[in-house]
Amino acid sequence: MNRRGKVYYQEALAGHVGQREDGGYVFAYRPEYLAQPAARAVSLTLPLRPEAYESPVLFPFFSGLLAEGNLKELQCRLHRIDPDDDFTRLLKTTRHDVIGAVTVEEEAA
Repeated sequence: MNRRGKVYYQEALAGHVGQREDGGYVFAYRPEYLAQPAARAVSLTLPLRPEAYESPVLFPFFSGLLAEGNLKELQCRLHRIDPDDDFTRLLKTTRHDVIGAVTVEEEAA
């Protein structure tokens, strides 16, 4: 996987989202998270399961975490991110101040 982010559900490390070298995306729950009795899906579109999810485009749930409008422009300027690079925006801007229970943190290489 080219780049990865840690996906948290209410501060619990639930899984990882990544971009493959071919440009596609993968999301997988951690086995340790799935084993917890209180484990919750990060999204209705990504129900709990041990198999990874794959998509040729960034999963709509994760796109929905991204800022829009003026805040998007500001974040792109501050972090020097191409406004069309949603995955970099996800990794750089969704660890804090996100509405909802899910956050994403860039994973060190």
